Amino acid sequence: MRFAPSPTGSPHIGNIRTALFTWLFARKHGGVFILRIEDTDRARYVEGSVQEIMDSLRWLGLDWDEGPYFQSQRLPLYREVAEKLVKTGHAYRCYCTPERLEELRRQQEAAKQPTGYDRKCRYLSDDERAKIEAEGTPYVIRFAMPLEGETVFHDEIRGEIRFENALIDDFVMLKSDGFPTYHLASVTDDHHMGITHVIRGEEWISSTPRHVQMYLALGWEMPKFAHLPMILGTDRKKLSKRHGSVQFVEYIQQGYLPEAMFNFLALLGWSADEDRELYSREELIERFDLSGVQENPAIFDGQKLLWMNGVYIRRKPIEELTQLCLPYLQEAGLMPQNPSPEQIEYAQRVIALEAERMKLLSEVVPLTEYFFRDRLEYEEKGVRKWFTQPYVPQMLEMLIERYTALEPFDLEHIEATTRSVAEELGVGAAQVIHPTRVAVSGRTVGPGLFEMIEVMGKERVLQRLRAALEMIRQGAKG
Repeated sequence: MRFAPSPTGSPHIGNIRTALFTWLFARKHGGVFILRIEDTDRARYVEGSVQEIMDSLRWLGLDWDEGPYFQSQRLPLYREVAEKLVKTGHAYRCYCTPERLEELRRQQEAAKQPTGYDRKCRYLSDDERAKIEAEGTPYVIRFAMPLEGETVFHDEIRGEIRFENALIDDFVMLKSDGFPTYHLASVTDDHHMGITHVIRGEEWISSTPRHVQMYLALGWEMPKFAHLPMILGTDRKKLSKRHGSVQFVEYIQQGYLPEAMFNFLALLGWSADEDRELYSREELIERFDLSGVQENPAIFDGQKLLWMNGVYIRRKPIEELTQLCLPYLQEAGLMPQNPSPEQIEYAQRVIALEAERMKLLSEVVPLTEYFFRDRLEYEEKGVRKWFTQPYVPQMLEMLIERYTALEPFDLEHIEATTRSVAEELGVGAAQVIHPTRVAVSGRTVGPGLFEMIEVMGKERVLQRLRAALEMIRQGAKG
């Protein structure tokens, strides 16, 4: 099996889904997973995209057994195959200029005819061909498609598929610059690399009759074909930016876990026919089979991916989760590049409080930044609702006094002390808990107040209570 991307840009979800299905099939059946870079379209080549492809595969844990092979380094092999087909009468040199081909297309469109090559050079006499070649005219090599009958092949997902040969033009195999087209390079490499199963997107179905005819002309054993369903958004339209990220690297940057993405992509067009959605890598290898791949389009549900990622985040040991979150905290300036053991321990305790609400690793910054920053940004609605209550200044003074003397400063004693302040003030516990939360975090929602105060520690909490009290007093003076 092979994964054969073109380095024409950053890999997208569809590319990586194809790689995953191919990898699962190879691992399930003890096969070889080959990485082949189809870089023969030099005009569309994007610098850095090969590295992005390999980085994405490594991140997802899709290790390859051979490669990467680069088609641009195998040009003599493709020319050899093309010339062989010319000699056997299955291909021919075409000398038509780009200008003639463009004019032909315009005429066909004006006449409302199907566009395609008119096979002019297929019927040149030997004398005509010799004269043109003597002039040094550039040429491409085209495959001579059968003019009658049908090309029939079996798709492992869709069953028997038929194409009328008369509707398929004589396609270019080898360009004038010596580079092959996808058709020639793909068929040649699949044969020489011993590929037994070609798993690719359904957009390649229309190319398959061309490949079948090339296999027949060359007398090569044909691989089995499986064309995966397209991926649509929840609105059943082609996946695009409006459905979220399309480029795979963006999901990595946002903080999706490879385990979650692996699980999610495996179910994008495939099912084990079980009433469950969470699978380990080993379980997916054991269950995966092409018979479970659906023919209808797969629906990319970004909310489901978020949910699944949250599940996998909550499964992580807190030490590992903290290490995964650390780069995001460092980039936001919340943690130093070389944190001390004490700083790591503090981050672990903070993240443990917020892990239940985290669906992306990148969310660690907005969820926890108030634990790390020296100056708080207060939510206006919280200030307006709670800091204007007449009892709150006295409440803050009492909390500062009680917390200062409190030993040990732990969850049990923090809760008891806070509730005792509410009793002395003659208000409900909520009337103390809510303004205290705003004072120490700047927010109206978050983890349990007493757990939050314990993690922040006495010094930080007292500093914030004093700052809130000063802000209220300054506001009263103003």
